[in-house]
Amino acid sequence: MSREEFLTSLQAVHIMAVDLQLFLDTHPENKKALEDYRKVSRQYQELRKEYEQAFGPLTNFGYMTNFDQISWVNDPWPWERC
Repeated sequence: MSREEFLTSLQAVHIMAVDLQLFLDTHPENKKALEDYRKVSRQYQELRKEYEQAFGPLTNFGYMTNFDQISWVNDPWPWERC
């Protein structure tokens, strides 16, 4: 999967998690929504982990285990990619 495809997938799963969380705020007894939220949350964490292993950290406190190189400093900044 390309970097853009990973980011698109992460965004889609993140939106699903936020929607489910908002629904659960008003329907806390809904077991199906809670089950779906847990499933989507696990999916998001796994996607994020895979992305960071392939492309580097999304944030400065990500899943990266290799701290020898700070890739977000060495990679092009977002405005340099335009």
